[in-house]
Amino acid sequence: MFVLELTYTAPVERVDALMREHITWLDAQYAAGVFLASGRKNPRDGGVILAVGDDRERIEGIAAADPFAAEGVCVYRITEFLATKTSPELAPYRQ
Repeated sequence: MFVLELTYTAPVERVDALMREHITWLDAQYAAGVFLASGRKNPRDGGVILAVGDDRERIEGIAAADPFAAEGVCVYRITEFLATKTSPELAPYRQ
């Protein structure tokens, strides 16, 4: 499992200009079963995504395809972890 932390590197107005494309990208990853949860950080200086997968390179490639990353308005910090304890709903993702 992976935690993808986005940090904005541009003014929020530039981020907002790409929001529609970012949401389309998010929707595609949810449909593919890769993303479990996502949202803005508070204060609004980036976001967090919870993703599943066994291949870090694949997750890095998915993050690089985010319009926010491709357009240079954010950087990603990707942390891999083993989900050894979960809620019942996330039991299929325990490792």
